[in-house]
Amino acid sequence: MQTSTTNTSVGVMGAGVMGCGVAQNLAQTGHDVILVDTSEEILARSLATIRRDVRMSPFLGGPVLDVDDVLSRISTGVGADAVAKADIVIENVSENWSLKREVYGELDAACGDDTVFVVNTSAIPITRVASATTRPDRVIGVHFMNPVPAKPAVELIPGVHTSDDTIERTTALLAAMGKKAIRVKDSSGFVSNRVLMLTVNEAAYLVYEGTADAESVDEVFRSCFGHPMGPLETADLIGVDTILHSVEVLYEHYADSKYRPCPLLKQMTDAGLHGRKSGRGFYDYRTPDTTNVPVG
Repeated sequence: MQTSTTNTSVGVMGAGVMGCGVAQNLAQTGHDVILVDTSEEILARSLATIRRDVRMSPFLGGPVLDVDDVLSRISTGVGADAVAKADIVIENVSENWSLKREVYGELDAACGDDTVFVVNTSAIPITRVASATTRPDRVIGVHFMNPVPAKPAVELIPGVHTSDDTIERTTALLAAMGKKAIRVKDSSGFVSNRVLMLTVNEAAYLVYEGTADAESVDEVFRSCFGHPMGPLETADLIGVDTILHSVEVLYEHYADSKYRPCPLLKQMTDAGLHGRKSGRGFYDYRTPDTTNVPVG
């Protein structure tokens, strides 16, 4: 196991798919972390997910990990006050500006003036998030990729007011987590999702319009371009609802019709077909067979 080279106290706000991945990555690299959400029930499920993922690590190409050691480094708490003493808080709540703005108001009130807020977002501009705090110099974006422990790099996004000290502290933490930080400018969607979300959205349109089913769309990308996963498999992994929210943010920010969300993404989100995390998305994960979700 890689050992942390810092004594940084880290809070992880939001215990969903990304929050669990961030907490696991921190814990397995020797960091003590407090994982926070809105209820003990959510946190109990999240710890069970992390335990499962740590056990499965070697079967998915990752290192062999001591489950009890990793879990011993993760404590839990409810609400922003639980991370009041953290040096750095990594926020992972839903890609919803109203929700994020509320969370940052709570974090700003609870945490010390020197605490750095790391925004784990795929599309929301970092300067916009910083404007919801009294410490814009202590706010920085880090776009973690899913699954977090398996991905070697992240996008690092300073906002307009982000200080050099904040960049250095965040970069040091990322290095201790085994991440290469690729610095990009603050622009909605950054680099990865300016491209990826357009691809996924257009792939959804192909299914919506009846040009091809999900399996055929993904097979073109796997077989013709050598991608390990097709765009709709990727949507299921990320979360169809998250994809929709990200595309909506891009559409709002750029006012460009090329980001117009596919109606199928909206329908699937309303129907609870969010992908792997819900059991069904473009594919059915409730049985050993992978079955396309019926459309229309």
